[in-house]
Amino acid sequence: MYSLSPFTCARLQRLPKQPVVWEGDRRPISEGMLDAFGYDGGGPDADADEASDCIIWVDGTEGVLRAVTIIPADTGHEAVVRTLLQAMEHPQGAMPPARPHKLVVCDREIHFFLRGALQDLDITVDYAEVLPIIDEIFESLQQPGELAESPLPPDWEAALNKQAQQLWDHAPWNHLGDDQILKIELNQWNLGTLYVSVLGMAGLEYGLLIYRSLDSLTQFRKTATESNLTTRQMQQAFLSQDCLFLNFELVRDDAAAPILPLPWMQSAPSEVIPEFGSLHPLEGLRHTLELEEAAALRLCLEGLNRFFRAHDEALNVADFPDLSNTYKLRNPLDQSSLTLKVATCPDITAQLAIAQSLSARDANLPSFELPRFRDDYVPEGSMVLLTRLPSMVIDAVRQDRGDRDRRPSTTEDDMVPVVAIQTSRPKAKKLASQLEAAQGVEAVCFNPGSDPMSGDSLQLGLLHTGDGDFHLFIEFLMQDTHDSRLLTQWQAWCEASQGRCGVMIAAGVTGAAKGRPGPKETVAFFETCLKTPEELDIPPLQMSYALDWE
Repeated sequence: MYSLSPFTCARLQRLPKQPVVWEGDRRPISEGMLDAFGYDGGGPDADADEASDCIIWVDGTEGVLRAVTIIPADTGHEAVVRTLLQAMEHPQGAMPPARPHKLVVCDREIHFFLRGALQDLDITVDYAEVLPIIDEIFESLQQPGELAESPLPPDWEAALNKQAQQLWDHAPWNHLGDDQILKIELNQWNLGTLYVSVLGMAGLEYGLLIYRSLDSLTQFRKTATESNLTTRQMQQAFLSQDCLFLNFELVRDDAAAPILPLPWMQSAPSEVIPEFGSLHPLEGLRHTLELEEAAALRLCLEGLNRFFRAHDEALNVADFPDLSNTYKLRNPLDQSSLTLKVATCPDITAQLAIAQSLSARDANLPSFELPRFRDDYVPEGSMVLLTRLPSMVIDAVRQDRGDRDRRPSTTEDDMVPVVAIQTSRPKAKKLASQLEAAQGVEAVCFNPGSDPMSGDSLQLGLLHTGDGDFHLFIEFLMQDTHDSRLLTQWQAWCEASQGRCGVMIAAGVTGAAKGRPGPKETVAFFETCLKTPEELDIPPLQMSYALDWE
């Protein structure tokens, strides 16, 4: 029998020891259960046709999942120890590393094996015939699909869909990033204050995450901003959230329009289908709602819709305002009257920004300090054009805007490469004010990136602002010949202009000047230059996504 090396024991003994009891077990797992755990297949050595086992370690005192591993069924019990070490040093979600006071298992072989392997770690290993938490997890996962379905009454589904449609019409993601948090004081059905994150400004996913606690929100955001997460770690981080959700599935006629570089540049969907559900660390993803959960979601959506209707203009500013409203609503369960309060949380939003900045600064990266990368400036529905304009057009823009700073010497024959971001006039004004508040555009850069979900190689268009931040404005898929050719052409233009280029913020995306903005449509113009990632000292980037519930 193997035992841990002295070096490993010394490393583990440096972890804080908590007065908690962990339950662990290894059980056969069916193919259908893999999806429930967020896995696309077995472990790294598992063959698609092989039987699989699931190893799970749960903190029974805190009620949280710490580690899950899927392995071929013929793997030895060493894998149980490996998963335990993962639970200690690299737990799922945002839980801190720790050692438990006691382990409890229900398999005599595993009990004997762990006692020998962990004898130098000062951890008690006990046997119990029943492990209630793990039994509950596996029983819920093994229920037949038809038993898991508990559809709401038709009138409830209609009421939820109506509120969801109103939310889609309000489109709060036009104003709010996912880090601009709202809170809802509900105080019903064991739900106190809920915290809302709006998804959609990045154009990747549209909907709401309604967290049951502030801890769950902050822990998930902390994990999601960590670097070098594997796909499986990302999946487990998503499954470790504790929230209700509304997600909009966008149905598009793929034959009606070409595929464009950014999701928000796609044509309007032909249909929008709301999807509701729940996430819980011990339960995972559930697309059905209990009646009380549905009632809570109905009230939250009604309160949010009223709030967005009342504060549409107030939320359409660069700074996140401090707003609150209290509403008298009807309890859908018994028709009694109740009070619900909706408010913005600029203090929490600021704390999340500080935490993200500290996380980036403390990450185990090369010697440079990681700057902040943002994708919430370019508005939904924008057109991003890589073009070039005659210098006399630039001069006309400069004169109209009164912008005379950093004016290079030009001739009539000069052609200036330009990144043109065309949107509606209100959104163009907001974007221009955001860039001006960020001390202007210092440089344009195209930086290598990767998509961990698809494995695609990307070139990410970034605006480097004077405050040191980088703002994503376009993604090019390098396997796509059109994208590659367009980027190569624009970079050649920049080389011909000795790196000089401009960034135009323009209106008119729905008018006759769509795709051809000129001086009349220009809201702001920033004269800048093209720089390489090496000149700006930034590493290759990895894309991270809002949660995809499909």
